[in-house]
Amino acid sequence: MKKEIKNDIAYGVAKATLGSIPIVGAVASELLQLLVTPPLEKRRNEWMVEVGEKLKQLEEKEKLDLTKLANNDVFIDLVLQTTHLALRTSEKEKIQYFKNVILNSAVEENPNITEVQIFLNFISTFTVWHIKILKLFDNPENWFKKNGKSLPNYMSAGLSTVLEEAYPELNGKRELYDLIWDDLSRAGLHKTSGLHTSMTGSGLMVPRTTTFGKDFLEFITESPID
Repeated sequence: MKKEIKNDIAYGVAKATLGSIPIVGAVASELLQLLVTPPLEKRRNEWMVEVGEKLKQLEEKEKLDLTKLANNDVFIDLVLQTTHLALRTSEKEKIQYFKNVILNSAVEENPNITEVQIFLNFISTFTVWHIKILKLFDNPENWFKKNGKSLPNYMSAGLSTVLEEAYPELNGKRELYDLIWDDLSRAGLHKTSGLHTSMTGSGLMVPRTTTFGKDFLEFITESPID
């Protein structure tokens, strides 16, 4: 922690101790502000710089016109909404997803705003594990190849076996990933009822996402700059 921040916090504590702030709620509020404001400002500044640089790169590649975007109220609304959500997390994966939402919305002529807002809600409410699991079952065969893992060779098994093979850290955590799978199902992102029904080895490699699920993954994980 920087010396200046420590001094500010110490000053706030001293004020409370000396009774110069008589209301307990005011004391708590001041201390909380001292603790939260500096890192929040840092997040905001980093976010604005990173998004701004990416938008500039897209303009240089003639994929968008920043002047037009600056006068597009729908896009500005989207940026404000996405920024608000992005500042609420420190998870790098989610921050990247939020960033991709802005960039992909910027290059599309007429993005489906309702769909984009639903995607933003998914990113905000889902855990990173929700998206990891959905990506795995979007195309299991490609996932194993892309991640440098040997393709499982099962005569018969359930999708849970594939999941635990891909992510050993989920071994023995059936209740957790069953809950995640149900969340993804209710959101309309995959089309398989459960992870524990036995099927053939080839059946295990069949993509499980719906069209909506594929659109969601593409919109949040693929950047127009790449």
